[in-house]
Amino acid sequence: MSFHVKEKYLFEEQDFIGHSGDPLHWKIECDAIFPNEWKCIARMIMEYEKRPFQAAIGIPRGGVELGRWLNEYSTQNPDDPYLICDDVLTTGGSFDEFVEENFKDKKYFGWCVFARNKPKQDWIQSLFQMPKKWIDDPNKLEYHK
Repeated sequence: MSFHVKEKYLFEEQDFIGHSGDPLHWKIECDAIFPNEWKCIARMIMEYEKRPFQAAIGIPRGGVELGRWLNEYSTQNPDDPYLICDDVLTTGGSFDEFVEENFKDKKYFGWCVFARNKPKQDWIQSLFQMPKKWIDDPNKLEYHK
């Protein structure tokens, strides 16, 4: 019998500066996810994603393992778009930078596992999304949209 133990927790309370440059107070540490869990996450995404894709490309470093498992569903057809993926999205800046550098003249769409905010880019979907933060009056009609 073997036991699987990770040294990291998926959710960690700590102050740090995110890729976006914003101060954050908790972290989603996807290094805590086991390979069999990545495989399951890929399958969960594919229950929602019906578009064909030639290959899944993970944004280094966090998206690489997800891309590896999503590639089990790729068509390898060069006429299909690429699926760009990452583990956690905060502002979407990593997605924008990655496609600008590597996929400028190619067709693509994106997925992330966790979105700290709703993706501003209409081509990115998230499996899990944090609720919207309201800084104004929650009794206003737009609060409930």
